[in-house]
Amino acid sequence: MKLGALTGGAETAQVTGFAIDHRKVAPGTVFGAFEGARVNGEDYIADAVRSGAVAIVARPGVAVDGAVLIADANPRERFARAAARFFAPFPATSVAITGTNGKTSCVEMTRQLWRMAGHHAASIGTLGVTTADERVTTGLTTPDIVTFLSNVAGLAREGVTHLAFEASSHGLTQYRTEGLPVAAAAFTNLSRDHLDYHGDMAAYLTAKLRLFAEVLSVDGTAVVWADDIESARVIDLARARGIALVTVGTHGETLRLVGRDPTLLGQGLTIEAEGRTHRVTLPLIGAYQAANALVSAGLVIATGGDVAQTLANLSRLQPVRGRLERAVITRTGAPVYVDYAHTPDALEAAIAALKPHAGGRLIVVFGAGGDRDQGKREAMGQVAVSQADAVIVTDDNPRTEDAAAIRRDVLKGAKGATEIGDRRGAIAAAVHDAGAEDIVLIAGKGHEQGQIVGDLVLPFDDVAVARECAA
Repeated sequence: MKLGALTGGAETAQVTGFAIDHRKVAPGTVFGAFEGARVNGEDYIADAVRSGAVAIVARPGVAVDGAVLIADANPRERFARAAARFFAPFPATSVAITGTNGKTSCVEMTRQLWRMAGHHAASIGTLGVTTADERVTTGLTTPDIVTFLSNVAGLAREGVTHLAFEASSHGLTQYRTEGLPVAAAAFTNLSRDHLDYHGDMAAYLTAKLRLFAEVLSVDGTAVVWADDIESARVIDLARARGIALVTVGTHGETLRLVGRDPTLLGQGLTIEAEGRTHRVTLPLIGAYQAANALVSAGLVIATGGDVAQTLANLSRLQPVRGRLERAVITRTGAPVYVDYAHTPDALEAAIAALKPHAGGRLIVVFGAGGDRDQGKREAMGQVAVSQADAVIVTDDNPRTEDAAAIRRDVLKGAKGATEIGDRRGAIAAAVHDAGAEDIVLIAGKGHEQGQIVGDLVLPFDDVAVARECAA
């Protein structure tokens, strides 16, 4: 592709790639020079040019010598649009999911439902890239725009026709999942998270709404979990743009949940759709898993899926890694579950999902991450001690903060909880204390394979540790 195709000019230089890291610039690269929270990419323009960059995407007025300046007041968006033209084509059908909780489960459930319908489908999100043959490539939790688009294009070359991806508030604000046509976008819920980045809930919600205000194609469909307090904002926005709507939940009009009956290993759902009543046995426990399943079904239906067949396929869904994943059953017969819940709302939902299945106590092990929103720590402690029968406060990912100080913040709300800083020791204590009728919930890290302490990532897998302790 010639540079002129991206600038609208007559430049004949051949574009060979895109980069936002000056160390990855090669001859023919278009370099994105953006202001970041810690690093200003504009400081590396000269280095990028020396490495062979043919164009620099940056703010107007930035000095560039030896390469073409593609100036824009919003250089991240301009860079994303240009990169999308370079990397295309992409899968024919792409959908995005945003919200505080449920994004990872929804992209994976959507992928599974598409696969059951005979499509070559993939998903991208916190778990990484999951392809149609169940192959998972991790390490792409928060991909930059170049990594995202190159991977999406690679999936298309492999024959993937349907893609579901997570649209986080950070990604939407920083234009990291931009450029490809979005046929449907889903909203799961909104609760406190990432206020260390966004500042307040209003800014956090605004970041989420950008998916529906700007990213979603005008001929696309908004899929909304109608039971969340903020769902009306999304619905109003979609209607203002003239976008088609699919609403799901007990207040949903497309898929109305009229009954939910917990069973030993799942739950029975009664759903009204198209004037008919559908009864589904969902092999996943918890109200929030039912919500995730219905949002996923809504996305599939919004992109052409048959309503009856899609709902019937809910009974074949498989658990998602680290999302109420049953890690092991102890020698006394107590099941141990691992969940990614790391906000007050998510922790409450995970506890509520397991509580009806506990004949005895529900024992919760959790902590809070360092270098993140400190305001949610005490609230998480309050949720844990008010909803669970026994609570152990431990370390999560302390990062550069003092781990003991983080635990003290949590314990302000978790009066009466036990404090065991060492996460392995905390898990062992819960596993060994659990009786035959008890259930153990290990929350906070879910699928993660490491614990971040300082600048180190130490190998740590809650599921593996729980199994070792049970053995």
